[in-house]
Amino acid sequence: MNVMWKTFPKGGLEPRQMKSRIKDRAVWNASIPALCIVPLLQHRGEPATCLVRPRETVREGMLIGRADSPDSCHVHSPVPGTVKYVEEITLPWGDKTPAVFIELGGEFNRLGKAVYTHPWEGIRADRLLSMLADRGVVGMGSGIPAHRKLEIPEGRTVRTLIINGVECEPYLCADYRIMVEKAEELIEGARIAAAITRPGRSVIALAGDKTEARDALRKKIKELKADIEIRALRPKYPLGDERQLIKALAGEEFSLGGTALDAGAVVLNVGTALAVYEAVVLQKPLVEKTITVAGRALREQANLKVRIGTPLADLVEECGGFVRMPAKIVVGGPMMGWGVCDLSAPITKTTSGVLFLSPKEIRDSRKTNCLNCGRCLRSCPMGLQPSALYKWVEHSAYEEAREEGLLDCSECGCCAYACPARLPLTRGIRAGKMVLRGGAGL
Repeated sequence: MNVMWKTFPKGGLEPRQMKSRIKDRAVWNASIPALCIVPLLQHRGEPATCLVRPRETVREGMLIGRADSPDSCHVHSPVPGTVKYVEEITLPWGDKTPAVFIELGGEFNRLGKAVYTHPWEGIRADRLLSMLADRGVVGMGSGIPAHRKLEIPEGRTVRTLIINGVECEPYLCADYRIMVEKAEELIEGARIAAAITRPGRSVIALAGDKTEARDALRKKIKELKADIEIRALRPKYPLGDERQLIKALAGEEFSLGGTALDAGAVVLNVGTALAVYEAVVLQKPLVEKTITVAGRALREQANLKVRIGTPLADLVEECGGFVRMPAKIVVGGPMMGWGVCDLSAPITKTTSGVLFLSPKEIRDSRKTNCLNCGRCLRSCPMGLQPSALYKWVEHSAYEEAREEGLLDCSECGCCAYACPARLPLTRGIRAGKMVLRGGAGL
């Protein structure tokens, strides 16, 4: 089927995939942590306002953080227990936020109980949006509150609703497992999103090599008589970036500072569509998610359903501990993830995976001077000059870097991956963007 070879037109690369040991492993429920660390910032915008105090008893799914700004999102307790304390922590990407430390204890409201489904067809779009807001659903990759992303301003139309199942980062395959194991729920989530946005068409996009997921989705779409297309695309990185995905599917672009809606599209990833289903049909707040835990430093690699707030140390224990000390720990994928050194760091709503990489899995060669080879230019899907941007930032010439398109960078990591001089191009560009936006930067 020649459509599977469609992709975005400029740049990109095909990094070595490391999914073969993990992608066929069914998701299992990780153990409930004895101590949950629940950040009040798991979304775009300001941290949620804390509603609990130390020594207070909380229930599973109870609202503990209230969204008080437009781009904020509610935060719920992932477990029953007692608030030990509320303390500021630093997230893997550098933001500081208050976090609620909850000691496990008491009876679960949902775990081990009968599951009831609630009909949604015929419910007005504004009520569906309220359900998503009330239950704290965010874009699992972007952190944008789902009710904000799906709310279409008057006078705007959605030509294409895209459910993004591309998942082109090496190692990560949690979305793939959702498509295989939760096809019906995913499709129902897509139908709810379509009922809100009223698109001209709904599409589930995935890489052409994900045949088991494609077959599972097609079977369920036929059974449910859902008006949803499946589009298989060439698995080139970073096809999962919504800007590149819209180019590949619709040939549309949107300008810097714009949104996918400017190109007539709304994009939700697979995990978000599943969370939409659970929020509406199961009336369940977002307190757990499916992630990939991988890397050869671990005894066992897995796809896990984990509670939000689970510390990384608990995931190591869940996977049998280390067989060797990791050379690097990454929250997210190897291309766009964030290096961490603290195993108390918690899983958040936007965590896609955690990698515990052995020395053989990282390219830890010595940095040299730029070779002027042009590989970073050829790999950049945004058509930028990463080496020039890096040099401007290195010399604190931030305004010059801005004029060269610094803020257009999607931080996909293609340039750093392609660079034979091993320059930390993405890290440098990211630091420059933080300076321009008022952060700490370098």
